[in-house]
Amino acid sequence: MQLNLVRTLSGGLAGTLAMTLMMYVAAPMMGLNMDIAAMLGGMLGIGWAGGMLMHFVNGVVIFPVIYAVVLYPRLPGTAAIKGTAWGVILWLIAQLVVMPMMGGGLFSTAMGGMMAAAGSLVGHAIYGALLGVIAGDGMRIRVAAQPSSRA
Repeated sequence: MQLNLVRTLSGGLAGTLAMTLMMYVAAPMMGLNMDIAAMLGGMLGIGWAGGMLMHFVNGVVIFPVIYAVVLYPRLPGTAAIKGTAWGVILWLIAQLVVMPMMGGGLFSTAMGGMMAAAGSLVGHAIYGALLGVIAGDGMRIRVAAQPSSRA
C-alpha cells in the first residue's frame, strides 16, 4: 500500500486555510487575538512571516503525513471521524504543551481563557475533519498485484 500524498496534502491545505481564516477573521470578531504566526515567530525568533510559514508547513505537510502514516490505520471510524479525532489530539497537544511554551498558558489562560481554548478546539476539529474528508477512506491506494510471468 502507498500513501496518496496529493489527497493527504490537499486535506492539510484545506484544513490549514480554514483554521487560519478562523484565527484571523472569526476570533477577532469574538474579541480574541489568536495570532499563531506571531507566537510561533516570536518563540522561534523568525518573525511573523517565518511563524506563518511554520504554521503552514506543520498544517499542510507534517501533521497530515503523521496522520496518514501513523494514525489513519489505527483510529476507528469513518475518515471524517478519524480526521476529527486527530484534530482533537492536536488541540490537546497545543493546549497542554505548545501554548504554555509560547506564553499562552495552560488551556490558553493568558490568551482569553476558556473562550480561546474553545475557539481553538473548534478550529482544530474543523482542520481534522477537512483533512479526513478530503484525504478520505481512499487515502491509501492499493498497489496492484504484479501479474505472474509464466514462461
